[in-house]
Amino acid sequence: MNFEDYHILVVDDDQRLRDLLARYLSENGYLVTAVASAEEADEHLSMVSFDLMILDVMMPGESGLEYAKRLIQSGSTLPILFLTAMSDTEDRIRGLEIGVDEYLPKPFEPKELLLRMRAILRRQKTIPVDKKNQNFYIGKWLFNIQKNTLKDNEKTVSLTSSEADILKFFLGRTGDVVSRDQILKHVGGASSARAIDIQITRLRQKLEDDARQPKHIQTIRNQGYILWV
Repeated sequence: MNFEDYHILVVDDDQRLRDLLARYLSENGYLVTAVASAEEADEHLSMVSFDLMILDVMMPGESGLEYAKRLIQSGSTLPILFLTAMSDTEDRIRGLEIGVDEYLPKPFEPKELLLRMRAILRRQKTIPVDKKNQNFYIGKWLFNIQKNTLKDNEKTVSLTSSEADILKFFLGRTGDVVSRDQILKHVGGASSARAIDIQITRLRQKLEDDARQPKHIQTIRNQGYILWV
C-alpha cells in the first residue's frame, strides 16, 4: 500500500502550524492542500477528492467538532483526524460519537502523525464503516457508538460505558498493538491495568463466540492487546 499517493486536506486556523504540516507532509510524499477554515475546506471539497482530512478542533467560527458533524451528517465518508489541545476523555469520545476516525493531541511528534495517518488510510481499505448511522462492523456484530450496543442477526447486547469506551479506543487503532497503559490513559472508568484486563474479559464475553479463544480482541504477550475486525 503506497501511502504517498494520497491527497490530504489540512484545516487549521493557525498559519504557522498549517504551513509546517503542509511542508512536512509534502516532504513525505503526500499531496497536500492546506486551508484556514471550514468555509475554505468546503470550497475545495466541492471540486477535489481527498483521502484524509486533518482538522483542528478549536477553530473560530465553525469549530472542528461542528464541521465534522456537519460533514458526516451530510453523508461524507472522508476520514478525519482531529488535532486538538483538549485531553479530556469526554471530548475524545464526543468526537468518536460524531464519527471522526482519530485524535492527536497537541503538541505531537510529526512521526506519530504519519503513523496515525497511515493507520487510518490502511483501515479505510479494510474496515466497513457506516458513519452516517454511527455503526462500525466487527465480525458479525454491528457496534453502534451512540447507543453502546452490539447487534447481530439474532440479538442486541448492551455494553457498559467502560466497555464501549475501550472498544471505541480499539477502533481507532485496529490492527495495532495497544498496551494496557495506553488504554488506561485514554479510557475512563478504570483505575489500574488490572481493571483494564477485567474489562477486556467482560467485553470478550459479549463480543466473541468463544471468549477463551478470541478472534477479535487478542492478547499480545508482554505487549498488550490488538483488535481485528
